[in-house]
Amino acid sequence: MPMYAGLEVRLPFCDHRIVEYAYNMPWALRGMDGGILRRAFAADLPGEVVRRKESPYPRASHPLYTALAASYVRQIFRDEHSIAASLFRQEAVLRLMEQPETLSAPWYGQLMRTPQLFAYIIQLDRWFKKYRVELV
Repeated sequence: MPMYAGLEVRLPFCDHRIVEYAYNMPWALRGMDGGILRRAFAADLPGEVVRRKESPYPRASHPLYTALAASYVRQIFRDEHSIAASLFRQEAVLRLMEQPETLSAPWYGQLMRTPQLFAYIIQLDRWFKKYRVELV
């Protein structure tokens, strides 16, 4: 019902307007005193909500997702014109495809593990192709 009205109640801080606003803030403001969003909404939210430990957004970690993303990355690596393929040590990425759980620590942020690395490579490849990027 709330989504029908354009209201995000499940993850209120993921509302696109808040995310867009926060994304355009100077970096120094984003982590200010426990987080600028917490400070901005402190008067509107119960104290236990403002002070609670951050809970990461769910991530895609289904084995089928990982396999499909890995398959797509293999295609990118076979493309001799792919800029994204040239930016990664392919042998290391191929090893991760064989044993995705070996990337035990996040490579960026708190949720970025093997499936997200594959998705990142895919996104880079698509972006480079869409905008006809050339490395000189």
